Amino acid sequence: QVQLVESGGGLVQPGGSLRLACAASGITYSLGVMAWYRQAPGKQREMVAGIGSGGLTSYADSVEGRFTISRDNSKNTIYLQMDSLKPEDTAVYYCAASHQRLAPSRSRASVYDYWGQGTQVTVSS
Repeated sequence: QVQLVESGGGLVQPGGSLRLACAASGITYSLGVMAWYRQAPGKQREMVAGIGSGGLTSYADSVEGRFTISRDNSKNTIYLQMDSLKPEDTAVYYCAASHQRLAPSRSRASVYDYWGQGTQVTVSS
């Protein structure tokens, strides 16, 4: 089994930055595509950014150019650098991981085997 733990969430002003981290533990040797999802109150969970085992990335149109996903396979950790944050980015952010080695642009929520508990990101003045 794999456990995912997110960290780095918090309160930030519009235009500010925040960096999220997701550390995987347990049986992590076969993990493939990983991603960040978010869910705002009253809205459906949506994919924010994904990254394949080889480093290929994919981003939601709403965060393209502002967010950067990265991966450190030696530490079994992925990161989400969030810059130029907007109030619309306020949500609970979840880390997801799959054993499938797929291109992140083709990966739907159903391919992810593991999910973290979420970390709250609030963008407000």
